[in-house]
Amino acid sequence: MLIKILLTIIFVVVMVGVGLYSRKQARTVEGFVLGGRTVGPWLTAFAFGTSYFSAVVFVGYAGQFGWKYGLSASWIGIGNAVIGSLLAWILLGKRTKLMTQHIESRTMPDFFGTRYQSEWLRVTASVIVFVFLIPYTAGVYKGISTLFEMGFGIPYEYCVIIMAVLTAVYVILGGYKATAMNDFIQGIIMLVGIVVVIAAVLNTQGGLSAAVEKMASLPSDENPSANGGFASLFGPAPWDLVGVVILTSLGTWGLPQMVGKFYSITDEQAIHRGTVISTIFAFVVAGGCYFLGGFGRLFPTPPTLPNGRLDFDAIVPSMLVTLPDILIALVVLLVLSASMSTLASLVLTSSSTMTLDLIYRDKKSMPGEVNEGSIDDMVSEKIEHRKVVVMRVLIMFFIAISLLIALNPPTFIAQLMGISWGALAGAFLAPFMLGLYWRGVTKAAVWACFIWGVGLTVVNMLLGNPINPINCGAIAMCGGFVVVAIVSLLTKKLPEKDVEKIFECYKKIED
Repeated sequence: MLIKILLTIIFVVVMVGVGLYSRKQARTVEGFVLGGRTVGPWLTAFAFGTSYFSAVVFVGYAGQFGWKYGLSASWIGIGNAVIGSLLAWILLGKRTKLMTQHIESRTMPDFFGTRYQSEWLRVTASVIVFVFLIPYTAGVYKGISTLFEMGFGIPYEYCVIIMAVLTAVYVILGGYKATAMNDFIQGIIMLVGIVVVIAAVLNTQGGLSAAVEKMASLPSDENPSANGGFASLFGPAPWDLVGVVILTSLGTWGLPQMVGKFYSITDEQAIHRGTVISTIFAFVVAGGCYFLGGFGRLFPTPPTLPNGRLDFDAIVPSMLVTLPDILIALVVLLVLSASMSTLASLVLTSSSTMTLDLIYRDKKSMPGEVNEGSIDDMVSEKIEHRKVVVMRVLIMFFIAISLLIALNPPTFIAQLMGISWGALAGAFLAPFMLGLYWRGVTKAAVWACFIWGVGLTVVNMLLGNPINPINCGAIAMCGGFVVVAIVSLLTKKLPEKDVEKIFECYKKIED
């Protein structure tokens, strides 16, 4: 226990110290939200990866999908690395950096408002962000607190509150730069931790070969006399597995807290290096988490909930509880690192969106134009300071709401994340990505996709989830591209002159 407490105290001191160190760069909106757009490839790549993978993955997804699909759950981690990281950086990184800087966009709702010339799109997108990031944040709290409770014996409620306070402190102090620097430190802990933990867990089963043989001999849940296929290449339910891969991999392309990392990176060369770093990070961390979760059935059956269903969120903790104290301390730090980085990204995204796109909604000009009086507003130190103060207050407000949900979570971590990712990426992915490439996307098409993504997710939830939230989220994302394409072809285009001004930023790469 002394080792656990000592390591945790060191971790907390470092996190708060980074916040104090970065506070001078968080005095302006640009500095607080984007780190002044001068964040290098290593910090950006680790910020992307650590925001992507949290306790939601390590505890919730790895446990639930490892139990359902066995070793084939590793495909989810591979999909996260190839689709969620590599392709995201290749297809979105450079074009997002260039266009958002060109139109002076600081948030995803800001992008929609300026790119499609609609203040109401901007407002609506900011409300969607605020509402649907809350269940995701609650899921992260639940995951980290479950592990913390196992490692320290501290009641779940106290764990949730401690994590909330710590996250608030260093994000409020240092903004995005503090978050990115801490993400780098936390990412190193995650890389080392996942490798060590996998080796230790497999060692309890006699090594990798023995563990795989045991998995291959396990019977099916439906038919105890038949092989369950838990050690097969594509597992017992390959089509359901595809839905999970799509949701957890393609979803990152439309999540504001993920795409926002491309806004702040220094230059195009940094994007190339960041692509490689981020992909390797995802292979190790995501691949390792799902590979580890795939062996969950070899350990004591997790407890059941009052309704008789297995408590999927207790699977990974039950795998780790027998490890030596020093390794449990490492696991706690691993999950703490993964979750703190994600929480910081979520609360910063939500607070900046509410401040810049709702409370201080400045009328945006087209690239190359200046609105009368806007210069005074932009350079006014007083207004900049006021905006940063409001963002800090909203960070506390957002944390408080998600904390209330986390103290009484309505469902499993995986389902909380499915609802959040399904609505956000279902609404934003297609109009954002196509808006970077296709001049023909219309304002009506963006509205239609917002209605499609949020509507499908909410209706499915109100009907008691007849479609699994994971599969529903995947349908929302993929269907968004069809909705945007069809509606854009049938509705009025934006003024060609204005669209050309926006796409001027791509002249170099197009030539």
